[in-house]
Amino acid sequence: MGYKTEWLQGIFPALVTPFDHHDRFDEEAYRRLIRWVLPYVNGVVPAGTTGEFCYLTPAERLRVIEVAVDEVGGQVPVVAGTGAASTRQTVELTRQAQLAGAAAALVVAPYYLKPSFNEVYDHFRQVDAVGLPLVLYNLPQCAGTHFRWWTAEGMLLDLENVIGIKDTSGDMSFMAALFEKVRGKVSIFTGHDEVALAAFASGADGAILASANLIPDVWQRILQAVRSGDLAAAQADQERIQKLVRIVTQTAGSQAVKEALTAMGLPMGESRHPIVRGDAFKREDYEELRLQLEVPGIDKIIRQPVTYDLSSRTVRTAVFSTPQTPNLVDGWEMKVGEGFAGPPFQELAHVDLLIGRKDGPVGRAVERSLAGWGEARGLRIINDRPRTLLVPTVTLRSARSRELFYDHAARGVNLAINLSQQDGFLPEELLDDIVIIANVFVHPSACIAMRVFGNNYKATRHAIRKAIEGRPTTEELIAEKDAARHPFRYAP
Repeated sequence: MGYKTEWLQGIFPALVTPFDHHDRFDEEAYRRLIRWVLPYVNGVVPAGTTGEFCYLTPAERLRVIEVAVDEVGGQVPVVAGTGAASTRQTVELTRQAQLAGAAAALVVAPYYLKPSFNEVYDHFRQVDAVGLPLVLYNLPQCAGTHFRWWTAEGMLLDLENVIGIKDTSGDMSFMAALFEKVRGKVSIFTGHDEVALAAFASGADGAILASANLIPDVWQRILQAVRSGDLAAAQADQERIQKLVRIVTQTAGSQAVKEALTAMGLPMGESRHPIVRGDAFKREDYEELRLQLEVPGIDKIIRQPVTYDLSSRTVRTAVFSTPQTPNLVDGWEMKVGEGFAGPPFQELAHVDLLIGRKDGPVGRAVERSLAGWGEARGLRIINDRPRTLLVPTVTLRSARSRELFYDHAARGVNLAINLSQQDGFLPEELLDDIVIIANVFVHPSACIAMRVFGNNYKATRHAIRKAIEGRPTTEELIAEKDAARHPFRYAP
């Protein structure tokens, strides 16, 4: 007896829940986020998985839903996340969402104790009795229960108020069965960012996505391109955003989205514990996510003017700027940056970087090192503008290690330098004034040359930006001290 509505289609961001410095729900930040996504979306989803519903008190969840309904003001539907581990709590929160004005409830399968499918059906039957339209939520990664097509079909068509399903499993064979069994009878949504294009092309009505907090306009472009039959345009956009959505999907999604929004100028605070900065969503993930937000066609971080003060003169440039990027960069006697990138383990890269004026301590260190040790100790100049000294972290004991280091790692370092010139962090006017020392680690057991090259490129590019922007700041180090882990050990 489920039914299909006209409004349950399109792009619905799974909104993050912002918290202030005292770990309280930040209503004003939430309203700013909603105002940011509204021009591009067909609805919003408060208090879902990306909204950290499991870390909210019942009163907080209700307030999050109320604020969303109020801020949206009827412009688009609000589908409130009301799922809980127990049937009693789910029913109560669904009633409250109905009173708050939500258009529907998104209800995840009851989790933790892994009920049987009969118990799951009975759970949804009791929630259905509330009378609010329901969207069933298949999230086996977190709920521990993966719907089967026959259980999904039964609930979708038997229960009176069910209007759709959100499938976040990423299991396209399951979604294909949904198209076979219930297409046109209820709305079928994907919740897995990495397979959204495939879902749209197969006939999905829409998507509820974490990354739609960041790129709602791009997702809308992809969906409309598929609907108009322009699959090539949709594929081009999907390729453009694929790395971004992979980072969001495969790390701590709420923290990834919050840090990305903050980099875009929409501060959302931190995720609640046990999620902490720099752990499940690693620092190298942040640096790569930031780069993806700069990609042409995404354009969420744009160039801003910056002045470099070299003491004797100034250089003006424009860089992709976040709120952490200073307008004036001085202290060119010596700047320190560090980068780390992987996988896999044996091909990971760790780069310690010094940047400084030729006539300063870094420049003198380069010349003294070359004169005193030179290539006998593995040192080598790999770039003339800026003059760049490559230094091995470990002794290169084999011809293969030397090849990986001097050919492939060095090529990655130089690519990072070249792209840093293109994006303004190392402007042309600066190149004859500075030198770089790159202390580069190549694992003794490394063998995949492409990964050595790629990881050293990423680590060096991150290190250059960190050096110029003065990151990590003291405040960042203090905030992340509890998440510090040695990269070569599993234990804290």
